[in-house]
Amino acid sequence: MRQIGDYILVREMGKGSLGETYLAEHRFLKTPSILKILPPELASDPEFLKKFEKEVLALSQLEHPHIAKIHNASSADGVYFLVTEPILNADNLSQYFIKKHYKLPEDDILKIARQLASALDFAHDCVCIHGTIKLNNIVVREGEEGVQAYFTDFGLSRIIGPLAALNRTFQSYASSLGLPLHDKYVPGPWDISKASQLQRSFYQNFMFLSPEQKSSSKYSLKSDIYAFGILLYYLLTGEYPEGYFDMPSKKIPELKWNWDLLICRTLQTDPMKRPDHLSERIEELLATREPLPKTFAKPLLKPQEIVRPSFDADPAAVFQIETAVAVYKPEPQAEKEIAPLESEMAVIAAGTYMRGSNNGGRDEMPRHPVRLNAFAIDVHPVTNEQFALFLEAMGGEKDGNNNDIIRLRESRIKRSGGRLIIESGYARHPVVGVTWYGAVAYAKWVGKRLPTEAEWEVAAYGGKEDFTFPTGAHIERSQANFFSSDTTPVMSYQPNGFNLYDMAGNVYEWCQDWYDYHYYDLSVQEPDNPKGPMQGVYRILRGGCWKSSKEDLRCAHRHRNNPGVMNGTYGFRCAADAAVGND
Repeated sequence: MRQIGDYILVREMGKGSLGETYLAEHRFLKTPSILKILPPELASDPEFLKKFEKEVLALSQLEHPHIAKIHNASSADGVYFLVTEPILNADNLSQYFIKKHYKLPEDDILKIARQLASALDFAHDCVCIHGTIKLNNIVVREGEEGVQAYFTDFGLSRIIGPLAALNRTFQSYASSLGLPLHDKYVPGPWDISKASQLQRSFYQNFMFLSPEQKSSSKYSLKSDIYAFGILLYYLLTGEYPEGYFDMPSKKIPELKWNWDLLICRTLQTDPMKRPDHLSERIEELLATREPLPKTFAKPLLKPQEIVRPSFDADPAAVFQIETAVAVYKPEPQAEKEIAPLESEMAVIAAGTYMRGSNNGGRDEMPRHPVRLNAFAIDVHPVTNEQFALFLEAMGGEKDGNNNDIIRLRESRIKRSGGRLIIESGYARHPVVGVTWYGAVAYAKWVGKRLPTEAEWEVAAYGGKEDFTFPTGAHIERSQANFFSSDTTPVMSYQPNGFNLYDMAGNVYEWCQDWYDYHYYDLSVQEPDNPKGPMQGVYRILRGGCWKSSKEDLRCAHRHRNNPGVMNGTYGFRCAADAAVGND
């Protein structure tokens, strides 16, 4: 038997462009291991020796239940090799797929996807890239816990170097065809089922390479995301996606989950448009078992036509009518014609603006451009005197869907003897205690709408995209109402560059959008007039409030809460479409 260092090679497990893999046994400890013998010519490359020492140390610290652990790295007689954790009674994913007759249960595919996504997210958080994901670098075994998948060869391309790894892939293919490396060869049609093992290895290797790896040999964390998308498509369909390809739902209509959207996101040509973290995307995009058309056709929580609430004082009266006595009918009362107290609005021209921050919370990343149509926005939040007129017109504190509009005890508007009154001195303060439903209802009453989150943030910058706060790089208590004890009258501080007041502090302002922690990853890919996720649990609030810390007043800061929540820090301002500057 062949021996390298202290390891006896028991049997060969595979051979690829990046080296040979053996099942080995330590000659003293008699423990099994997997040996990855790196290409011998690398030993003469000084750059490789530097990378080997540096990268192996980082890779040996990767400890995840679905990444084969590197136990040792060494050299003997000029041969460099890695010693990794043995995963016994397992097949590589290519062999496993063949065993299952190229058809895996969808539940198993989802389980494998979750395990490998978790491993990639962990490694990427440690800034470790796999770089050579393919079927032969993933091993699978079945046990009491069901199917379990593991990455092997993690970071191997980083040790060897991306260009060298790609060159070896092409060299192995040319060798399999019996071609001198200097000859040009344009392959014609060929049958992968009749190809040699080395040809199969090349084909598999090549199909998992991202566009940036194929064109320039460059790779990044996002290259692994692309390879993950290729893997999912292959496991679902048994084919590799090439050129213009059909989505899995078209090939397999009986699929339970929405794999199409996940695959579209991961296979974006532009690396920056691929998602950062896979685990959350899997849970988000596969959360429904309904087909896509039905899912997106479901009615969202949008307020219907706002009508005054009506109540039947005595529902049982219909059964108690005295035929000898005339039924009393109260005189019909005329509807109150109450005109709203309008706000001045500022118009923001159509154009491309920046949103988000690379230095703030994770839900603010990445900073990216968005294209907005022209819109108008109130120069200040809606005040108590404006909202009191609306409540008078509504005749109550609920809308036609029985949603709460406002909690009066949280506000400065009170009801006394059937009349609405505003606490002395608070008429020009922003209204508080308003729900998202109440904000939407008011906006509809005055013929406007709530601003989208993107519109609000663009308006907050005031045309100065390098600003952190509406006031610039810093903000002081002389410039906005924050870290204080109460609201202040609107327009008490200097406006921003768009002549908008109170974009920082005083009250949090409801926006139209649903909230999603990872929504900006999608907004990067769909930058035209983004309107937020199609559904969610929370609605967006922006701008900070009178008791906020300075951090909450940043233009990019995102806050959210249930749309039915009412407290003394939540208010709003209205927006409207504008035709100025639109195409």
